Amino acid sequence: MRAAIVKKVGGPEAVEVLEVPLPEPGPLEVRIKVAAAALNPADAAVWAGVFVQPEGMEYAGLGLDAAGTIDAVGPGVLLEVGTPVIAFDAPVLRPTKAQAEYLVTDLASIAPAPQGMDLTLAATIPLNAMTASLALDHLPLRPRDTLLVTGAGGAVGGYAVELARTRGVRIVAQGRPEDEEFLRGLGATWFVSREEELSEAVRRFAPEGVDGVLDAAALGAPALAAVRDGGIFVSVRGDVLPAPQRGVVVRLTTAGPEATRLSYLSALAEVGVLTPRVAHTYPLSQAAEAHGRLAQGGRRGRIVLVP
Repeated sequence: MRAAIVKKVGGPEAVEVLEVPLPEPGPLEVRIKVAAAALNPADAAVWAGVFVQPEGMEYAGLGLDAAGTIDAVGPGVLLEVGTPVIAFDAPVLRPTKAQAEYLVTDLASIAPAPQGMDLTLAATIPLNAMTASLALDHLPLRPRDTLLVTGAGGAVGGYAVELARTRGVRIVAQGRPEDEEFLRGLGATWFVSREEELSEAVRRFAPEGVDGVLDAAALGAPALAAVRDGGIFVSVRGDVLPAPQRGVVVRLTTAGPEATRLSYLSALAEVGVLTPRVAHTYPLSQAAEAHGRLAQGGRRGRIVLVP
């Protein structure tokens, strides 16, 4: 089968598409015929060398998110071949991953795909929606509490706004000026431009500061400054985690395989509560070009490879 892999770290040009052995599912594993695989910043971290490949590992596969149909099952799996699924293949360093013609992963990493949804859209759900959902669980906010979501126009931020809306939270969404109408449509109560001084802008709506922050843009200290004394700050990146101050609780969210949560999020997307977005699609053969576009940033929606 063909797969996007990295042999030597560098820039996006380090991404190659090679013929590799077809993986076989083991106990409680399935093999998925991949219809679409989304790109994420974690992929860039692989080709940039942030994650060190273990000794003896010839190459590293790419891709944490996939959508497709079950192609084969291992011992102990009762699912039928042909079942449409989405997958969050969380281990970062493996020889082959989601950006390939086939993916082998375990039962904890998959969920039914949203019925009626194109699999290209469905592939954008797993990592980003899981991260947003887990981050909100770290923010035990009540209805009418105030939440700031930084980078709300991005994938994690957009899902966070939609999920927070279902909890009755009042949302301050930070984004580009051109994102305002879109974010209000997702459920934002208020909007602040990323061009404004964040803490000052937030206090137009929450004079004492917001009850919690979901820092999807990884701003760190400037976002922490917008939280009220004794509030809660949650980041999705440990390298920009600010030191606690003023009694603010600081937490880090990292997503892992969790089939029940992924199934719930898939169901929310099926009924229109979550809004998957695709910015660009590329054939698998153009994986290096797709990763080059990922490195440029500045898009709304995910880049997706289609084998």
